[in-house]
Amino acid sequence: MFESLQERLESAFKNIKGQARINELNIANTVKDIRRALVDADVNYKIAKEFTDKVKDKALGEKVLLAVSPGQQMVKIVQDELAELMGGAASEFSTNGNPAVILIAGLQGSGKTTFSGKLANYLKTKKGKSPLLVAADIYRPAAIDQLKVLGEQVKVDVYSEPENKDAVAIAQAAIREAKAKNKNVVIIDTAGRLAVDEVMMTEVANIKAAVNPTEILFVVDSMTGQDAVNTAKAFNDRLDFSGVVLTKLDGDTRGGAALSIKYTVQKPIKFVSNGEKMDALDVFYPDRMAQRILGMGDITTLVEKAQAQFDEEQAKKLEKKIRKNQFDFEDFLQQIQQIKKMGNMKDLLGMIPGVGKQIKDLDVPDDAFKGIEAMIQSMTPEERANPDIISPGRKARIAKGSGKKLEDVNAFMKQFEQMKQMMKMMNKMPMGGMMGRR
Repeated sequence: MFESLQERLESAFKNIKGQARINELNIANTVKDIRRALVDADVNYKIAKEFTDKVKDKALGEKVLLAVSPGQQMVKIVQDELAELMGGAASEFSTNGNPAVILIAGLQGSGKTTFSGKLANYLKTKKGKSPLLVAADIYRPAAIDQLKVLGEQVKVDVYSEPENKDAVAIAQAAIREAKAKNKNVVIIDTAGRLAVDEVMMTEVANIKAAVNPTEILFVVDSMTGQDAVNTAKAFNDRLDFSGVVLTKLDGDTRGGAALSIKYTVQKPIKFVSNGEKMDALDVFYPDRMAQRILGMGDITTLVEKAQAQFDEEQAKKLEKKIRKNQFDFEDFLQQIQQIKKMGNMKDLLGMIPGVGKQIKDLDVPDDAFKGIEAMIQSMTPEERANPDIISPGRKARIAKGSGKKLEDVNAFMKQFEQMKQMMKMMNKMPMGGMMGRR
């Protein structure tokens, strides 16, 4: 995500690194390179020009801090301005109402239906809501089936009327159904088209008028760049939507949509979606996205994802075991299972400051732990609980059972011992060690 833009911005900052201070002369080339980087990322030239003018004015107006180099100061200014360009702070998402009605709009292929399923899952698991999904796409036969499949995956009811060709009537009936079944959020998945056309715009505007939605979310494929921004403007002129959802951020996106859309339509980006998994949905934080664009990682989101998966009581038990040097393979297997629930492995690693750049050309499969899991699962319960009893003969059996070589098992056992020693050392540190810090 944003790899090309990140590289171009890093290159731009090189002009000012090593300089004693920021001045008109050394900032000119830096600003010009930043502007080019943004335009190449499919940001509208007018927006890029206004952005770099602000950066230049701020940079020349800053008092040079003795503890900060001009290069570092410039990065901080660009980071702040990027965050501001994308909205400044995370935007509220309202679920007030009885029920709250969320209307989903956008072009065909933008990921509306998948997002609807993810949003239902998010509201159910993270916000304690009882959502109802509504199949109001009356033109694409597969849309109803797709929504039903997603509903089954996230265990959320789906309201549909396959024979009814009146989307407004379907939406109204769904709200009556939600009230009857005590559902407190209704998510209406509407039809999309390959291009903005009058029939579609009229239909979705009629649905809005009939159901008075709490939120109207415009779903946009972030890989379409400036075209997405133009489409957003056309939709907003007609619908006056409340927020934007950027999908497919895990694809080859240049970043133009994320950087331009708030400026163009003056509506906040509320969610970002990547991948097909139903839990791959995040609230959009402009400051965190700015950090990621500049290669600084996103440790805050990584910690939040970890805290969502790791049970506090279990963490305390684990800490006690580590302190007593009793961490075993069963504990390790449990940790792997929880890490896997956090999301795409390469995306997670990219949130660690400095790591994203190192792994950008590496293929990090989601089944990276598969071999390790196979080895642990080939052990007996006694071996998992007491790693010290694993003899050469047992290692040979584990290798055969997991489809691995003996040297793979030996290497894993050695790494496991090193990890145990490192954990023990970290827990001797002040403030309760790594596991105790929350």
